[in-house]
Amino acid sequence: MSTNTEERAARAEHRWPAVVALLIALALYALLPSSFLPILRYSAVAVGALMLIPLISVNPLRFQKQTKWSRRLSVAQVLFLAFVNQVALVQLVFELIGADKSDGPSLLLAALQVWITNVILFALIYWELDRGGPVVRTQAQRADLPRADFRFPQDEDHDAITEVAVRSSQKSDWTPSFVDYLYFSSSNSMAFSATDTMPLSHRAKGLMLVESFAGFVILALVIARAVSLLG
Repeated sequence: MSTNTEERAARAEHRWPAVVALLIALALYALLPSSFLPILRYSAVAVGALMLIPLISVNPLRFQKQTKWSRRLSVAQVLFLAFVNQVALVQLVFELIGADKSDGPSLLLAALQVWITNVILFALIYWELDRGGPVVRTQAQRADLPRADFRFPQDEDHDAITEVAVRSSQKSDWTPSFVDYLYFSSSNSMAFSATDTMPLSHRAKGLMLVESFAGFVILALVIARAVSLLG
């Protein structure tokens, strides 16, 4: 194995953080109350899990290679699951507005499930789309990377104090991993706006808008339902 090949292999991102997060999202979605479109829900979980099998076979441990079909399948998987979770969100809105007081606790739990699932799925979307995805980000030369969809703090920390600058993209060849996108997604869903990571492309801004709006709707309805339960 050549030195360059060894370096690329060492830089490759681990698969399992993203897989574990996706499985958690699928489990939370599957465990929604039985009134939440059970046929669509279980079908979506089955499709999402089945789509994961060939993707793991391509990169079982680290993201070192991709093909056209694996790239399209991985992007299609997270977009499909995010869409069906928005369907669950719409139903959640109607359930929270029209449900009896006795249904309140179970619906509040369902709202938490939908919110966590949304955070995970949007993190996966950002992770798949930004700078060509997890394979390209670590295996391509920096000069060959596609345009970034997001600017992370490390992308502009090269002129900070030494102990901060040493972790910057310019000095350490840092690239974001799934954990970075998960933190960013949770911050966006709770703060309803960009925090320390900024969107650069139109598609990034559009995705952030959808996620933050969904987070706002869930939070507003949960607060309203909680007040009615306490009243």
